[in-house]
Amino acid sequence: MTTNFTPIFLFLAIAVFTGVSMLALSALLGPSKKTTIKQMPYESGMDPIGDARQRFDVRFYLVAIAFLLFDVELLYLYPWAVAQWSADPAVAAAVTPPGATPALAGVPPIFRGMVFWEIMVFVVILAAAFAYAWKKGVFEWR
Repeated sequence: MTTNFTPIFLFLAIAVFTGVSMLALSALLGPSKKTTIKQMPYESGMDPIGDARQRFDVRFYLVAIAFLLFDVELLYLYPWAVAQWSADPAVAAAVTPPGATPALAGVPPIFRGMVFWEIMVFVVILAAAFAYAWKKGVFEWR
């Protein structure tokens, strides 16, 4: 008896089998000789110098937070770009297989202008934040 979930269960079974078999084969076939060099900590190809719990400069965290901030904000543009034009009947008819009903999802055509200008305000605020961070020297590593 087959169900709608048979392909999902089959995929999960194959994924689990593949993972377990790769772990088992690497344990059986991989080198297992322990030497002092293999037991040393590895840090970007250099021998570790000093304590691992050393303090970092606050500018490192400023750059990391600024990157995350702008990266996450730019992620909001992708769904907007898809939704902005997916309600177009010509686009929906072009990507729909023959014989199927075209699905009109996304921003209705009457609201596209308003949504476009809202996104432009978002981009202007994002650009102003970028200019402010640049002027404050957040992106300069001294």
